[in-house]
Amino acid sequence: MRIVVAIGGNALLRRGERPDAAPQRRHVATAAAALAGIAREHELVVVHGNGPQVGLLALQSGADTSLSEPYPLADLVAESQGLIGLWLQQALVDEGAGDVVTLVTQTVVDPEDPAFQEPTKLIGQFYDESAAGGLAGRHGWAFRAVQDGWRRVVASPLPCGIVELPVAERLLDAGVTVVLAGGGGVPVVVRDHRYESVDAVVDKDHVAALAAETLDADLLLVLTDVEGVLRDFGGPAETLLREVSPAELSSMRFPAGSMGPKVAAVCAFTRRTGRRAAIGGLDEVDGVLAGTAGTQVRS
Repeated sequence: MRIVVAIGGNALLRRGERPDAAPQRRHVATAAAALAGIAREHELVVVHGNGPQVGLLALQSGADTSLSEPYPLADLVAESQGLIGLWLQQALVDEGAGDVVTLVTQTVVDPEDPAFQEPTKLIGQFYDESAAGGLAGRHGWAFRAVQDGWRRVVASPLPCGIVELPVAERLLDAGVTVVLAGGGGVPVVVRDHRYESVDAVVDKDHVAALAAETLDADLLLVLTDVEGVLRDFGGPAETLLREVSPAELSSMRFPAGSMGPKVAAVCAFTRRTGRRAAIGGLDEVDGVLAGTAGTQVRS
């Protein structure tokens, strides 16, 4: 089978952890151990998040007094693709996954996407209100109050295309595992027949769904730090949805900054292709793959 797997940036850096390289490498090693079995048996594409990592890079760039201005967010997305991709490559090879390559990937977006007018994508660490206000004043960043403080929010337009996908397909045909569109890919718009980077972060789950559809994948897996999609999350009737249709999932409401994009992505893939998708825990990847764990989405 050809399988596209999306894993979140928060799976590589847990809430409350220091953003050092060592804990992230440990989490990457855990993820690679879970994914290597898929890579040995199937054609595998890995799409990873980068919210905590790109937020850290933005903070470092913004605090660097040797710079006349911080690096553009799109450039930092490219930087995080290379860093996390290297970690995944090394860890997957160590687990016997065979040949693995990372593609620094550009994702085409619509310059008229309304998301540019209403930033929603959470990136970076948590701040108190005073610190968030200071950063907003210095750099023009937008922040949103969340459960544990304040976090930066950026535009998250929908993906329209993935520039390097034909290269990825040739690599898959040659038996190479491909790490693709890390952090959703570097967002670009087409102007005068050229690709031009823009200041945004494309949601990695939507990009994974687009990649899975375009690559004619047999299965889309969205792996995260929860066991699946929960009905009445946090409420007295909280239950795991075991098997649902896109229509059933689309009729429910989920948080825009967390489960919402995952649900929208798997629904889009299954609706358009008629093929199975699933959301589940990275630590239960074998069961999610087999259809016995997580939330299975079927048409």
